Parts: sequence; C-alpha cells; structure tokens
Amino acid sequence: MDIIKSQQTDELANAVQIIKEAIQQSQLRALGAINQEQLALYYGIGRFVSANTRNKNWGKGFIDAVSKQLRKELPGLRGFSAPSMRKMRTFYEEWRMLSGSSEAVIVESNSFVPTNNLTEGNQNSFVSTNKLAPVEFKINADFPIAAFMSIGFSHHYAIVSKVKDLEQRKFYILFAADTKVKVEDLEQLIDDDLFHHQGQIPNNFKKNLPSQLQAYRAISMFKDEYLLDFINVEELFVRDKDRDERVIEQSIIHNVKNFIMTFGKDFTFVGNQYHLEKFGVEEFPDLLFFNRELSALVCVELKSGPFKSAYLGQLAAYLRILDDEVRKPNENPSIGILLCKSANKKFVEYVIQDYDKPMGVATYKTAADMDERLKQLLPSVDELEKLL
Repeated sequence: MDIIKSQQTDELANAVQIIKEAIQQSQLRALGAINQEQLALYYGIGRFVSANTRNKNWGKGFIDAVSKQLRKELPGLRGFSAPSMRKMRTFYEEWRMLSGSSEAVIVESNSFVPTNNLTEGNQNSFVSTNKLAPVEFKINADFPIAAFMSIGFSHHYAIVSKVKDLEQRKFYILFAADTKVKVEDLEQLIDDDLFHHQGQIPNNFKKNLPSQLQAYRAISMFKDEYLLDFINVEELFVRDKDRDERVIEQSIIHNVKNFIMTFGKDFTFVGNQYHLEKFGVEEFPDLLFFNRELSALVCVELKSGPFKSAYLGQLAAYLRILDDEVRKPNENPSIGILLCKSANKKFVEYVIQDYDKPMGVATYKTAADMDERLKQLLPSVDELEKLL
C-alpha cells in the first residue's frame, strides 16, 4: 500500500512539474510577444515624433501638448509622458538603421504605428498624415535580434543613452537578455565599463558564482593588473620570497585606504593573516575583505614571484574554510584573488577552470616597475648626447 502511495505521489509531482513548466513557458512567450509589440510601437512612435520635430513641423511644446491630449482621451494611459516620447524618439534615431538595411533577415511586427507619407525620390520632405503602417526590421545576420526583442524599453534606453559603439551595444543587449538584469544594475555595469573588463582578469567566475549577474559584477570589479606604488621596493628581493610577501602585506596594511581605493569601491578591510582552523589545521590567508556590492568575502593572497598552479589549490582551501566557517547565510560564496608579480594569462585561464571555487589571478606593479617603463620610453644617454 505504501509503495502504491509513493508511486502516486511521484506521479503527482511529475505531472505538476510538467504542467508548471508548460505554463511558465507559455507565460514567457506571452510576455515576449507583448514586449515585441511594445518595442515596435515605441520605435514607430519615435519615428513619427523624430520626423515631425527634426523637420520643424512641430514647434516647441508640441510634444507636451500631444502627451497631455493623449492622457485626456485615454484616461489611465501610462508611459506616454513628454519625456517618454522623447526617449522613444532617441530609441528610433539610435536604431534607425534597423529599418533601413537591405539585408535579407526580416522581423515583422503586427503593431501598426504612425508613419510618414513619403514618395520615392522625395526623402527630404515630410507630410504628417494619419496613415498607419507596420514596423519592419531588416537586420544583418550577425545582429542579436532575439535578444534585442526580448529586453524591455527601459533597458534599451539605458544602452543607447550610455553606449555609442555598435559592438558594445550588442554586448550589453545580449548581457541584459541572458542575465535578466535590473535596469539600475545594467546602468551601473555600463558605468563600470563591463565591456572592456571582459576577458581581462583570468577567472572562473561564470562557472562558480551562483548567478551570471554576480559573475559579471565580479569580472567588472577586478582588474588584471594593479599599481601598488606605495610598496617600499628597497626592502624587496634582498632575503627570501616569504619575507618579500610579508613586506608587501605590511605595506598594504599601512596603506590599506590606498589599497582599497586601488582595488575598487565598496570594500571593507576585515583583517590580515586572518586565522582559520579546520580539523585542527590552521591557515592564515594574507588579506581578507568584504565587498558590499558582491555581498561576499574577498580573500587576497599575495605572491612576490610569478604565478604557480599550486597557488590555486592553496587559495581554494582558504575559500572552502571561509565558506564553511566564516560566511554568513545571507552572503554569496567567497571570492579569491591571487595577486602575483607576473602571470601567463593563457596558462592561468587553462588551469583555473578545474577549480570549483570562484577565483581570479591578477598581477601587480610597483613604482620601480613604472620607473623602468618610463626609462624604456626615454632616449638613451648616448642618444641625448648626440642630440645635444
């Protein structure tokens, strides 16, 4: 009897899961269709407003009058304020090439929008009419049209108002579609220049952080190289590497404000040589921070020499203990940053993917390194003597 009851319970759970997934997929398709219709509508209205305002058919204050009259005739109408209609104009003007391309990939919308009454050969004039026509997008094959049509108008406006380069716009469109990021988070990541941070610091964040958004935030936050110009380089490389690492660590501790400013915003210093213990074994990570934006502990391990793959195992052990013994339930998994004097990026990217803890490897330069770079840019003494 218990076996039959168990089978019925499993069958019930399976049936509910199947129906639930079908409902959710249907809801997503419905929302996607609504979003496409809305984008087509806004694009068409933007085209209509652009043509009339840029050709001086509408005088100052006309958009405000149109918006006010719309609200009178359609009580409860939202999203068609004068500023919103100007945003629609910007949306159209920034993407007008989508309806002007001659490529074969065509996406049509059933949404009908105001259009002009242009005749061929008379492209510079505009006659405002009440005629309606469907929006038709003609897109290059490499354009992410599915992602473009899946993200909301607010996301689109954030992208076109902050990003001018086409390739960067494509990147942020795909990013917004993949991560379902909130508009305010998208704006912040654009301000943080996520596009140019991609692929800089070798890491495994996308594989090991709980969400793609969290991974992208970490990628945009950490650089691949830091200038630690406050380190007393005269004390380095005179005895052994362990002492060198302590010198670097102490320099950072004495200049922790500068280090945090170098590292980025929202970091709080927790401690150095932070005591960890598991099964009677003690470990002492060099530096421990907490980052408010990531809501995660950030463990920084310092190495005075070049990167070695064994360092990743050491850092992974620290992160495991931090997650088990220190991390609070509401916090995200701890992140590890290995800070080395030098590293082969391709090799780091190759070996780091086998680890299941989120880690990145960055390098650092001291003031002495920068001085050497400047020396290389200056002419030699012989060359100066010849010039003189």
